[in-house]
Amino acid sequence: MKSRRAIFVCCDGLGRDWVRPETTPVLHDIARQSLWCDAHGAVFPSVTRVSAASVATGCLPGRHGLHGNRMGLIEEGRIVVRDVGHPDFRTHMRRATGRTLLVPSLAERVADAGGCIAFSNVSPGAAYFLDPDHFGYVYHRTGSYAPGGERITGAAALEVSHDLAGDWAMTQRFCAEVLSERGPAVALLWLANPDLTLHGVPLGSPAHHEALRQTERCVLEVLRTVERLRDGGEDILLMIGSDHGQETIGDCIDVSDWLANHGLAAELAAGDVAVAGQGTAALLYATERGRAPLLGVLEKMRREPWAGDVVTEDGLVQHGHAARDGVVAAIDMARLDDANPYGVRGQRFVAAEPGKPAAIGSGQHGGWGPDETKPFLMANDGGRSSGAAGRTTSLVDIAPTIGRFLGLVLEGFDGKPLPLDWAGR
Repeated sequence: MKSRRAIFVCCDGLGRDWVRPETTPVLHDIARQSLWCDAHGAVFPSVTRVSAASVATGCLPGRHGLHGNRMGLIEEGRIVVRDVGHPDFRTHMRRATGRTLLVPSLAERVADAGGCIAFSNVSPGAAYFLDPDHFGYVYHRTGSYAPGGERITGAAALEVSHDLAGDWAMTQRFCAEVLSERGPAVALLWLANPDLTLHGVPLGSPAHHEALRQTERCVLEVLRTVERLRDGGEDILLMIGSDHGQETIGDCIDVSDWLANHGLAAELAAGDVAVAGQGTAALLYATERGRAPLLGVLEKMRREPWAGDVVTEDGLVQHGHAARDGVVAAIDMARLDDANPYGVRGQRFVAAEPGKPAAIGSGQHGGWGPDETKPFLMANDGGRSSGAAGRTTSLVDIAPTIGRFLGLVLEGFDGKPLPLDWAGR
């Protein structure tokens, strides 16, 4: 039997409804030759950092333990909200909790079976949570690391710009070095776009379409490399997808200010209550001292026009979370049906985040709105599988699909393998 290799390419922020002939002809054409996941869903929050952990582990946030793009940690008895995207977040997480992720990543699973190499051009935190404990190689512009955490320096490091040009330079090196020369069992390529572009421009704008075009250029380069390797006898599973879609920012609400104005100013100041904004959603944290006061104002919050839904306990579980580690509630910010200047419907309230002004009219995500929770996914196994998956799929199905293809033990996943036809392999 030929050895197998698996590749996953993530086009960050590219919603499934944008994969059509007139907007993404390359992806549309590849989808016709692949298994297309016609009912593919995001995890909550629908943000990149938690999505990276779910892709890497095949588990929902309640299992793997990374809560979102911003996360509350209990430090010295008080809740401190930290940005998961910062390079040093894992250090704070280990200090507060004694660990990073609660379940193994793909990199850990294949450490002695061909290894894993990840190239990423998103935030440092999102890149590093593909392999937070250094079982494989992770390359990022902020710092690249070998197994065991050894820093990669000089020309061997990944030095690219955080933009469309950087995505292209990273893709070229990924194809030439990782795919064509090193050949790990698992190779991950995480592009910054179109998500990076959309955080500063309207959906449907010329800049959005240009980002789609440039992203497809990267995907096509990977496909051509894979086809060449297959022609040489390689057995490769190529999965191409995204982590979430995008919706439009209509207005911004400071949830912490609202809580302070409704009697929780002292709890906020003491670190007994905290808000971790997730774009179009927010997670609400509390210590045991702050739990009752926070729960006491949630019914008033539910009546606010900016609060689309507020869930606790069973509602958290329904959305893939666990009411632990200080998490008490989640807010999905409200959605209006208004269209933007380019005819894209849906205007969202977003939760204010310190030092990050809301770019009204631009793209955002994080909640469980209808567009932000519709990433795309296709699995190309050289023409053996095609058509629609015919069932609901999720980001957590990517890792077990790769695991099945590579012959790994399929235990400990929340997801399950895609229904690919591997007869005769």
